[in-house]
Amino acid sequence: MAALVKNVKLLPSIIGVCTRSVVPRLSSIVIVRQINDRKSLLTNGSSLLVSKLPNLTEKVQPFSSATTLTVAAIEGRVLNICKAYDKINAEKQLSQPRRGYAGKAPLTLETIQKRVDLCLKLYDKINPEKLTLDSHFMNDLGLDSLDQVEIIMAIEDEFGFEIPDADSERLMRPRDIVQYIADKEDIFH
Repeated sequence: MAALVKNVKLLPSIIGVCTRSVVPRLSSIVIVRQINDRKSLLTNGSSLLVSKLPNLTEKVQPFSSATTLTVAAIEGRVLNICKAYDKINAEKQLSQPRRGYAGKAPLTLETIQKRVDLCLKLYDKINPEKLTLDSHFMNDLGLDSLDQVEIIMAIEDEFGFEIPDADSERLMRPRDIVQYIADKEDIFH
């Protein structure tokens, strides 16, 4: 019952929105269709039906203001809007770069090494001065197993694939991580 009362209260606002937005659009569609019908009849040579269609100089009362417009003026406005819309879409198609979503940037051993090195240097528990490719996470850098898991998660985020737990337990040095990623991405030199 409450929903029915609520819907009845909203009915005047829904009617107002429909009359303000739908009716002008429908009337412009009717006018454009009449113009197109008139043009098609003129090209077909049927002069008997042309007299039944409205004259292009006939005055039409617009919904938004008290001034009157001719059908030709409305047709001109509609065509101008269509031309502007087409121009905007053409500019968008020319100016927007195309993007290949399926391809990744090419990787080399050097770029993998730099990205792994950057990830490890950004980890707050690693001293960047002690970090080398052959530094052991637990023995040389003083990290524990939880830190090693966090490093693997950061590497997964950086390279966009998941490293299984069985493989991540063997990755104890930056060189191991670089070699694992190179093997996973089929990079050999």
